[in-house]
Amino acid sequence: MSGLIALLDDVAGIAKVAAASVDDVAGMSAKAGMKAAGAVIDDAAVTPKYVHGFDAKREIPIVWRIAKGSIFNKVVILLPIALLLSQFAPWAITPLLMIGGAYLCFEGAEKVWHALRPHDAHDSYEGEEVGDPCQLEESKVKGAIKTDFILSAEIMTIALSTIPPDQGIVMRAIVLFAVAVAITVAVYGAVGLIVKADDYGVALARTREGFLESAGRAIVKAMPGFMKTLTIVGTAAMLWVGGNIVLHGLDELGFGLMYDTIHHWSEFAAHAVPAAQGFVGWAVTAFFDGLFGLALGLLLIPLSTTVLAPLWRGGQRLLGRTA
Repeated sequence: MSGLIALLDDVAGIAKVAAASVDDVAGMSAKAGMKAAGAVIDDAAVTPKYVHGFDAKREIPIVWRIAKGSIFNKVVILLPIALLLSQFAPWAITPLLMIGGAYLCFEGAEKVWHALRPHDAHDSYEGEEVGDPCQLEESKVKGAIKTDFILSAEIMTIALSTIPPDQGIVMRAIVLFAVAVAITVAVYGAVGLIVKADDYGVALARTREGFLESAGRAIVKAMPGFMKTLTIVGTAAMLWVGGNIVLHGLDELGFGLMYDTIHHWSEFAAHAVPAAQGFVGWAVTAFFDGLFGLALGLLLIPLSTTVLAPLWRGGQRLLGRTA
């Protein structure tokens, strides 16, 4: 009997440890997801364009294919790389984060630039030749998965940076896996709802009467504005998060003047509004982080078009000849 009681006591202890571990995983996963908000929102804002022009019956299958590719990117490719970095080259995490943050700034600034100068915008999907629908779908899915890989790399690196360094490799793997699955489900679940919302609204307007018919019409009318708002929020989030990542990285590398200055400004503003110190401090920090991100992104646009893009095309041509 005493042995059974001791066994039950051990089981209870293991259960407590497991429960604490679950809480730790949930807490760290939530923190990582919040910090990666810029890339997550941009992912949700970008993906719906890949189903534009297809039959309504193909929209959800296309989103599902992209979601599977996203999970493969995060779990099979990026998660092992992240674990290897954290185990053998933790010094590389901050520079990689800064590169990813700079990319977010570039993407956000490019969207702002195209909004201000729409005649300079280049959309690779506009004017695309109409051919075999299967080949077109395959091409768009591959393009979406490639875009997702870049955003997923940023998400996973941000998630890795939020995990305390004293956590073992198993805990890091569990947290990264939880983040990968949760964010993919959230993003592509939201994308699925977005791309089918107008169809649902049309169906309500055609088959129902009274309030439901009015609601259907309202959904159809609201979707263009909703998509525009989502794009604006995603752009702002990219600039804010990207700017914050780069500034924080500079601070860790010993160049913290701008980071400290923004911190002091946010503290001053927060103390000036005692009733909402937390919100005001966050808003001021986000505003100046976003301004820095926009300035950095605008500087990177000419660098990308005159230096990086030609190098990339040259590398692709060289690889093509080698193959």
